[in-house]
Amino acid sequence: MSLEEIDEVAITILMDNSTDLLLTNSEHAIRMPLILKERINLPPPIAEHGFSALVNVVKYDRNKNTKANSHSFLFDTGVSENGVIYNANIFGIDFDHIEGIILSHGHFDHFTGLVNIINTIHSRRPNSIVSLYAHPDAFLKRWIILPNEKRAKMPALDEKQLQEMEVRIHMNTGVRLLPSDQLPWLLITGEIPREKHFEKGFPIQYVENPGNNGIDLIPDPLVKDDQALVVNVKNKGLVILTACGHSGIVNTINYAKKVTGISKIHAVIGGFHLPAGGIYDEAIEPTMKELEKVNPNYIVPCHCTGWKASNRIIEIFPEKFIQTGVGTTFNF
Repeated sequence: MSLEEIDEVAITILMDNSTDLLLTNSEHAIRMPLILKERINLPPPIAEHGFSALVNVVKYDRNKNTKANSHSFLFDTGVSENGVIYNANIFGIDFDHIEGIILSHGHFDHFTGLVNIINTIHSRRPNSIVSLYAHPDAFLKRWIILPNEKRAKMPALDEKQLQEMEVRIHMNTGVRLLPSDQLPWLLITGEIPREKHFEKGFPIQYVENPGNNGIDLIPDPLVKDDQALVVNVKNKGLVILTACGHSGIVNTINYAKKVTGISKIHAVIGGFHLPAGGIYDEAIEPTMKELEKVNPNYIVPCHCTGWKASNRIIEIFPEKFIQTGVGTTFNF
């Protein structure tokens, strides 16, 4: 599948698990300034166990050395109703120019802010149609059941509510190109094949199946709706953005290479879903070995990567690691 080269991708982290006002700028990371007009830059942004990123893909006018064209999309909407909006206001970001919202998957730490963000867009652009790109499984009614048999119903996306808000829902299980097939600057992977045995998805997840005697729960460990974003940066290679990475970061990288036909990975950024404890501990070292083979230029672990896995990335890839933080814009 042809993924057109772009000149730059800017990924601004609107919500993540951590914030740090003392982070300094680097070649590929622009941080929220601590001091602005001789004052401490307050209020500070908030961090939550969730994820949201504003993705802007750019092509230059070579003759004028200026931006000739760009397209912006919001990737996920955070874990609280207003956290992403709060941070966006601090950063001076509005959503007037975004062309759509992409959901990585149907878990509450990635969609809870959706309704209020849509309402914000409608308040600024009355009668506008918001496009939402999601896998059909993102709307499933799911539960988690822990090894100790404690269980909880997870919040679910309300498709009917979104339709009543005049959201244009684009459901797709396979690859989708944005802003269009004719202008393929950004790729949504759709379902990612599970090939690595150590990348086990989310084994504690179940889905409702209404039966004769109430609700039956069926194992749903794969999180088939988990999807990533991919861009092809001119003369650099692929930049891959994940959210939780339930598919496994290695599976995600390998699939991105397969569908684009491009083997060079410039940067991998996002959640790698390797939190410490249980089956994910077992996956950390095999993941590191595979990342060594892939040899990306930059690795930016976010959200649910976990401190243990992040520390291993720092140890093994000290020159490739870039620290995340709410308010950071990563430029590749």
